[in-house]
Amino acid sequence: MAQAAQKITLSPSRDIAFDKLVLSQSNVRRIKAGVSIEELAEDIARRGLLQSLNVRPVLDAEGVETGKFEIPAGGRRFQALSLLVKQKRLAKFAPVPCIVREASSAILAEDDSLAENMQRVALHPLDQFRAFLALREKGQSDEEIAAAFFVAPAVVKQRMRLASVAPALLEVYAEDAMTLEQLMAFTVNPDHARQVQVWDAIKSSWSKEPFQIRRMLTETSVRASDRRAVFVGVSAYEAAGGTVLRDLFQGDDGGWLEDPALLDRLVSERLQVEAEAIAAEGWKWIEISVDLPYGYSHGMRRLFGEAEPMSEDEVAAHAGHLAEYRQLEEEHSGQDEISEDISERLAALELAMEVLEQRPLVYEADDVARAGVFVSLDRMGGLSVSRGFVCVEDEVPVIADGDCAVSDVAGQGGDGALSADQAAHVGTVITSGGQPMEALAEDEDDGALKPLPERLLVELTAHRTLALRETVGRSPDVAMTLLLVKLVNDTFRTTGASGSCLEASVREIYLSTQAPDLKDSVVAQTVDSRHAGWEADLPLGDDVILWDYLSALDQASRLALLAHCLSFGINAVHEKPNPYGAGISASGLSRRMAQSDILAKAVGLDMVDAGWEPTVETNLGRVPKARILDAVREAKGEGTTQLLDHLKKAEMAVEAERLLKGSGWLPEVLRRIDLDAGTGAGEGEAVKVASELAEEIALPDFLMADLPSEPAAMMAAE
Repeated sequence: MAQAAQKITLSPSRDIAFDKLVLSQSNVRRIKAGVSIEELAEDIARRGLLQSLNVRPVLDAEGVETGKFEIPAGGRRFQALSLLVKQKRLAKFAPVPCIVREASSAILAEDDSLAENMQRVALHPLDQFRAFLALREKGQSDEEIAAAFFVAPAVVKQRMRLASVAPALLEVYAEDAMTLEQLMAFTVNPDHARQVQVWDAIKSSWSKEPFQIRRMLTETSVRASDRRAVFVGVSAYEAAGGTVLRDLFQGDDGGWLEDPALLDRLVSERLQVEAEAIAAEGWKWIEISVDLPYGYSHGMRRLFGEAEPMSEDEVAAHAGHLAEYRQLEEEHSGQDEISEDISERLAALELAMEVLEQRPLVYEADDVARAGVFVSLDRMGGLSVSRGFVCVEDEVPVIADGDCAVSDVAGQGGDGALSADQAAHVGTVITSGGQPMEALAEDEDDGALKPLPERLLVELTAHRTLALRETVGRSPDVAMTLLLVKLVNDTFRTTGASGSCLEASVREIYLSTQAPDLKDSVVAQTVDSRHAGWEADLPLGDDVILWDYLSALDQASRLALLAHCLSFGINAVHEKPNPYGAGISASGLSRRMAQSDILAKAVGLDMVDAGWEPTVETNLGRVPKARILDAVREAKGEGTTQLLDHLKKAEMAVEAERLLKGSGWLPEVLRRIDLDAGTGAGEGEAVKVASELAEEIALPDFLMADLPSEPAAMMAAE
């Protein structure tokens, strides 16, 4: 016969006067954690004791109850009650709800204390959010909720922000299929449909980091730190009706501007206002562009105005600042440390003097009437104004009636140059140009390894051309060899010598097709800095003085200047061959690219060191999926490639950018052919071209010393 289950008897509850309670030494909690005693006391004062104390009778030496009760479980609550009694907010004899366990119980006091602390389960963040939301819906403010639960108002606002996440994603989080950090990342964009779309795209992916979720949710937005947003101002953008996405859970640099079209319109309008103010100076034309390309002033002559002299008041102010600065320096020169107030004052004086010393330039009225201005944004979002550029057509001399020669002003309908008054009357021509953004439609992808797009090929080789210029510009010996190769070819080969990668006139090769990031690249800044240094030293404008200056230079300086000038004639750009005679031929292009490989090896060119990196914009987003996978395979191996092959092209390009960052991977066209161990298609033809090049040149031994000895080292990059 089955034995009946034994009935469970619960410990009885009763109210015990506070002065009869003592803290048990069997309480296992020794370390403070969580809510403080003071906060718990305030909570009990506000809402009463929500959980009874677990107590046992205190026995004397003979085992007789003394009327006192010890507390093995509930010690923090007891301490909070003690604080309230000490503050005289609770009576010393106030009844306290207690669960009383018999003294003879087989359950140890330590057992009760440990169980009470270990059996509790922390509230799920989603439950906390829903509870906060219920309190708000019943009339409590965020500040009141924060005060009631002793958290910062920002914590309440963050939990409330979870209300902007799609309900479907909240359920995913409730089932522990998503982390709290991932859920918080979805709050940057309140569009529920887009949130679900992003989750569906990444939920099966091996990588679904919060930063990736934020990036996908804000990919059509513009960061508030973007120079366009800095120039216009977020407040002006919002005043015009624009919305800003915010991230309450981490720093977001001011958020994301959700309406790029509105932002671009505001930038254009403000640039127009700035240009109209500059037009009052009488310039012939003003070109507006948010981002001027590298070499934007190619072919133009730059005017150099004279600094406007200081007024008497400005001279006096500058002298006063300088005197105070020197006095403070003298007074504190012997001190190891200068007080913060003095340091701030010295800095303020330096700034005031710098403002007075930076004088606006004054130009001749006739020069202003034929010259123009470029108005754009600098890298930090400030207004950039470059005055005094004269186009070639504005300098063509035409002899008018009278004894003086004047220049025709193209486009103004006159026969002679405009005076400043005439230019102001006709009005400055303000234009907004630059290359248009091309919509890159995603091509049909059949998985084949197709050739690189023509424009991308041109842009990549433009990067390589500029990097070659930079390295040749600081390699006088290589530059000399390159020049001799060109001159010997021109001298001893009367036909078939076209297609050299050096235009040795020297005529600067303008990179008409280029990626947007080219002008801000490391090599561009290096070339510009070196050019500015030479330009500042050279006595330009008088050939007699220039001749004497160059004649007096030491040999090292002459070679360095030769290398710099020669570098501007390098052309390693892959152009589309023209079968009808205009432009470069197919054979000429092959020869140019083969010779550029020889040059790259000679100067030890490394495009990774030159600052080029594969990104979605520069490469990965503009090639078929097969090429993206091939790049990851080369850099990370087949195993990593298999993790990407199921993704759509857009997601694949983004993931590939992350994986390739810092890997040193380069597309074939940017690699040093002598360092590339791969044997791609077309290699045989490249070897043939390089071999023919070596045979045709047939230079003397003393000129061949710096050139590769093996034909294989002269292969052209496909």
